[in-house]
Amino acid sequence: MSTTVCPPSISHRLKAYRMSSLVSRRSFLTGLSIIGAAAVSACAQLPKQSLEVADSLNPPMPEQTPAPTVVAPAKPEYVSMYQAVEEDGYKLPAIPFAKVNEKFLRQVVDDPTGEKPGTIVVNTVDKFLYLVLKDGKAMRYGVGLGRQGYSWKGRAIVQWKRKWPTWTPPSAMISRDPKLEKWRQGMPPGVSNPLGSRALYIFKDGQDTLYRIHGSPDWKSIGKSASSGCVRMFNQDVIDLYDRVPGKAPLLVI
Repeated sequence: MSTTVCPPSISHRLKAYRMSSLVSRRSFLTGLSIIGAAAVSACAQLPKQSLEVADSLNPPMPEQTPAPTVVAPAKPEYVSMYQAVEEDGYKLPAIPFAKVNEKFLRQVVDDPTGEKPGTIVVNTVDKFLYLVLKDGKAMRYGVGLGRQGYSWKGRAIVQWKRKWPTWTPPSAMISRDPKLEKWRQGMPPGVSNPLGSRALYIFKDGQDTLYRIHGSPDWKSIGKSASSGCVRMFNQDVIDLYDRVPGKAPLLVI
């Protein structure tokens, strides 16, 4: 006797299909929940393998490093011009000329003054001192100016010159700064002396103008205005000027 197996009815088939679809939908939604949770937790930490893959797909941008500073080589003549000087027992430090505007360093230029050779011309506007040379040239030096440096203009002469001069502060300066009283009779020469290594004393019609061209221990004041003083120069520059200027040299301050 044979047994006949009847195929499931269509209703049974539909019921089974609905059940399997429901299970599949629940599994799909559960899978999305797991993926979502994993995605959130990935903001905090990714597996090492995932990080390596991400880095390979998005390599880090190279760090922006600043361009190297290009420093022009020092001119050999400036090295020798502004080196340390030892003279008469005094030791002048070297001038850090690389920190100075080059226009204020000693140099030969075309003479802009039209004065005869041997004349000193101080331009109080541009803060230059010119020593007129031959053949239309001039030696130009940078200077710093104080109130006295601006207070007198005109023609005069270098009456006399001094190496390692004594500095005597005027009474008005002592009144403003009583600490200078100890130098009323004169401050001995030296590296810290405000007149520096050399001084040129300016006279007009036989009278002292109290106007001086001199060295200064304060190299930063060259090319600038100061609270006091006459015409300041780098100590190394005023030594050079001193050696070039003849006695009774004419002077023009403009």
